[in-house]
Amino acid sequence: MRFQIEAMHCGGCARGVTAAIRSVDPAASVEADPPNRIVEVTTSRPRADLVAALERAGFPPAPEA
Repeated sequence: MRFQIEAMHCGGCARGVTAAIRSVDPAASVEADPPNRIVEVTTSRPRADLVAALERAGFPPAPEA
């Protein structure tokens, strides 16, 4: 699944986003692209669980289009 995260500006932010996702699923595959503010995640967890974790970490994803 793909997330647009406007608050992700740098590598430090990308590490925070990755940590938030892995707090829900330690085995998740996470590919962060800070310049484009996009995160690609492969996980078996529901999207809502990841959205909640990202919001708690201060990186709310943009609503799905």
